[in-house]
Amino acid sequence: MFQYYLHFEYWIAVSQLVLAMLGMGATLKFRDFAAVLANPWAISVGVLVQLLAVPLLAALFLALLPLDTGVAIGLAMCAAIPGGTVSNVLTFIGRGHVALSIALTGVTTLGCLVTTPVVLGFLIAQHMPADFSMPAARIALEIGLALLLPLLLGMAVLVLWPGRAAGFSRACIRASLALILVIAVGALGSGRVDLLAFGPYNMGITLLFLLALAAGSWVLPRSLGLVSRDVTAINIEVTVRNSSLGVMIAASMFPATAGNDPVGANVLFTVLIYGGSALLAGLAMVRVHSRLNRTQPVGS
Repeated sequence: MFQYYLHFEYWIAVSQLVLAMLGMGATLKFRDFAAVLANPWAISVGVLVQLLAVPLLAALFLALLPLDTGVAIGLAMCAAIPGGTVSNVLTFIGRGHVALSIALTGVTTLGCLVTTPVVLGFLIAQHMPADFSMPAARIALEIGLALLLPLLLGMAVLVLWPGRAAGFSRACIRASLALILVIAVGALGSGRVDLLAFGPYNMGITLLFLLALAAGSWVLPRSLGLVSRDVTAINIEVTVRNSSLGVMIAASMFPATAGNDPVGANVLFTVLIYGGSALLAGLAMVRVHSRLNRTQPVGS
């Protein structure tokens, strides 16, 4: 059974991302992007943290720590992808600025058509063979077809069938989560990744990167004078990233083989470990932020 997973991993990853973005799009309205104009300083700080501070932090990890090639590329992948729709939900529960969170997700998701290949190229060039060429055009095309197009289609569902959009969104998100489980089980069962071979050191590095992102995305916005609710939105958005996109890019750049590609396996496993850990971290962050924002109106 698991041998079929190796043949279809890429398309499972694509399907998972398409469903996630359809679900996300069905919760977004074009007026949500008005937060960019209503709060230009906060959105500017959030975008700069996402597109500048996060890649620089990843570059420090890659330069200063002894890393397996696959783990280094996996961390770069995590740094190159934008935030995901889960961050919007967690921001709401944590009493953060939901409109800012939605605007950040939308802007960085649209921008990742360009930024993701650029950031990846910047971070992983020294970890790849001399004859390696970053498939920037292919990555951009895949992002356009599997991420931006479903996002716009989901937004169209909300406009055309507003009464059914919430149920449609829930169904898509649940199906996408089920496919994430399929990817995790299939990768382990097929020999695509090996938990023991990955080892506690690589696990620790991945978790350390997650903690560094969580700490940095809290300290930087506060030091730049943002109010607590805005800090919450940026902190959660930066920490809880769109791992679905990372899985798809990993499956595209490193096609599945059974135990013959340790680099590709570690790239995929790093992204999966980060994604699962970020969700747990996000739930913990919600408790902290909800207390800090208790006197503020929810989602304003």
